[in-house]
Amino acid sequence: MKNNSKKFTKQIISGKFKGKILKLPSKTTTRSSKTIVLESFFNTLQFEIIDANFVEVFSGSGSIGLEALSRGAKSIQFMEKDRDALKTLKENISQTDPLSCSVYGGNSFENINAVVAKLTKMGEDAYFYVDPPFSIREGMEEIYDKTMNLIKSLPKESVKMIIIEHMTGLEINDTLGPFHIIKSKKFGNTSLTYLRAE
Repeated sequence: MKNNSKKFTKQIISGKFKGKILKLPSKTTTRSSKTIVLESFFNTLQFEIIDANFVEVFSGSGSIGLEALSRGAKSIQFMEKDRDALKTLKENISQTDPLSCSVYGGNSFENINAVVAKLTKMGEDAYFYVDPPFSIREGMEEIYDKTMNLIKSLPKESVKMIIIEHMTGLEINDTLGPFHIIKSKKFGNTSLTYLRAE
């Protein structure tokens, strides 16, 4: 019984909010990115993230976006559908810099248009971190097909880079719309694939 009351948390690893404790939604709601995946991602980007815009699609707790904010990104757009996860996400944002964060609650496949419109209006591009629920979850069988279509639809002017966190067994086409794979890295059951525009 005592495990049910346990709160899942993780810390921001580096930057101005280093050590801040982030709450995680229940594991039935979202799947938190492994620390090793997160560290590898930020080691890859390093200083590129400073003063950049960052979009976290399927945000969950917001741990990736808030880590980016801590490391110097200037604005974060969070996208999350689940109500419990949204509540947790907003609590986590409140510990950092809420003025630099925007939250889009609801269907990410619909809200992506509003995010792109905002970037277009600013005349800027962003890093898009796309971490859909694994397709083995009930009701998520088509999630990867829909995610690939979302990526194909993104205007390349709005995109600095796209990073997909996905099940290692997933095969992704070398080219998705105007974007092509530049590298992929495996971490057991999870992989990161990076894409840029042609």
